[in-house]
Amino acid sequence: MFKHTIPAIAAAILVAGPAHAQAVPLSPYASAGEAQAAMTAGKLTSEALVRADLARIGQLDHVGPRLNAIIALNPHAIADARKLDAERRAGHVRGPLHGIPILLKDNIESDDGTATTAGSLALKDNVTHRDAPLVRRLTDAGAVILGKTNLSEWANFRSTNSISGWSAVGGLVRNPHGLDRTACGSSAGSGAAVAAGYASAAIGTETDGSVTCPAAMNGVVGLKPTVGLVSRRFIVPISAEQDTAGPMARTVADAAAVLGAIAGSDPGDPATRDADAHKTNYLAALDPAALQGARIGVLKGVVRNSAQTDAAYDAALAALKRAGAVLVDVKLPDQKVRGEISGAEFESLAAEFKAAINDYLASTPPTVKTRTLDALIAFDKAEPRETPLFGQEIFEAAAKSPAITDPAYLAKRAAARKAARAALDEMFAQNNVVALVSASGAPPSIVDPVNGSQFFGSVSSLPAVAGYPHLTLPMGEAKGLPIGLSLIGPAWSEARLLALGNAFELATHARPTPHFLPSLAARPEVAAAYDAR
Repeated sequence: MFKHTIPAIAAAILVAGPAHAQAVPLSPYASAGEAQAAMTAGKLTSEALVRADLARIGQLDHVGPRLNAIIALNPHAIADARKLDAERRAGHVRGPLHGIPILLKDNIESDDGTATTAGSLALKDNVTHRDAPLVRRLTDAGAVILGKTNLSEWANFRSTNSISGWSAVGGLVRNPHGLDRTACGSSAGSGAAVAAGYASAAIGTETDGSVTCPAAMNGVVGLKPTVGLVSRRFIVPISAEQDTAGPMARTVADAAAVLGAIAGSDPGDPATRDADAHKTNYLAALDPAALQGARIGVLKGVVRNSAQTDAAYDAALAALKRAGAVLVDVKLPDQKVRGEISGAEFESLAAEFKAAINDYLASTPPTVKTRTLDALIAFDKAEPRETPLFGQEIFEAAAKSPAITDPAYLAKRAAARKAARAALDEMFAQNNVVALVSASGAPPSIVDPVNGSQFFGSVSSLPAVAGYPHLTLPMGEAKGLPIGLSLIGPAWSEARLLALGNAFELATHARPTPHFLPSLAARPEVAAAYDAR
């Protein structure tokens, strides 16, 4: 069920069943909270909402602007919505996600007949008939799984010259704010889909920056939780030490509702043993006054100089102060320390990927023929559709990496984690701050098939290596291109980060609406300037 068939599949799903489904009185950019309120008031059904989302996907994804954000659709989505509508009519509402459509990044398994491909043709037949625990938690909470989103192939862990958002299965995800701009990665399709109005929420995964970067560059909310808050079982892995799934949504409240559903301990994932002790009702914990008196550490210099980013960040800091935050300038760790952490991170991830992907492939159904990392490398060499733009240097390096029982690897990983946690803990403690704030990155750059993705700095690595939570949300734009604001906290501080982010969101309403322009040159003011005489 691949991208070239999606319009036909969407049409087939839409015409199935009764034609009298209630019309949708909402904007395609409505939040899950707004949709839930409309369903509670009897003005909307889940079936109508799912049909509207499917129609929008059919219109925009592989026709219209061709966002390429969706790889597969759940053929049972409308039937699932009808069941939830029946429950609602019977007086049973499971919670804030009841009847809400949600998309999954296509490295997350779901038992709906779709393959879980990680964007690779090697996994095109990976129909496992398994629900990842986070998927089961979503459906138990009443969510409708709408389908699978495109991603940077193998979660951007195949090549040092990769183009973010590209996969052999799904093609290139286009940013709805500028079709020639990067949607970032690896959860590119999840970010673009939420921004484009395909669904109010999606699930992404992150090892380092793969939720927060695409969320920032598509102008939506993204949360990388504390590693161990959300189960990683039945998700195509990179690293057992850093991987986590997290919500991507239009609003902080929607992200909080989704996190509340997916968080929790899983006996099959030992890293989550403490999750139940730390999870809470994140939606109920949102406080519009959360910024009042909150001491927040201000980081600068993470993102390479950009006048637009600097202006948006200065405005965001001013908004934080107006909302009552106490801002404290915080010094970044020494560049040498950060460089040592980053270097140790890559070497550790290579070893962890080799072990994790071999274990994962061994668990796939017999229809999957590439069952080791070495077999994947051979597959890519023999399949020209896998390497028209870039190679597999990371795969090849990982294949030569040591076992995860190797003492040198263990020492390097322990040192990197200790250094990252110490750097963050010191910033929190010495400055008596509850969170750190930074620009998430620069506006999205132009996609370059020659030189690969270009980035201008990110704050993602320290919380990624430390395993600490990182929230990004819109703070402004540059000629229509989104710019994100990052909030980083200590382990298990998701409730506070979400409350702070929600208060900022309510104070600024900075989420941009996409215009699907082919390039910034199509903006009237830019076109006029280009053609000035």
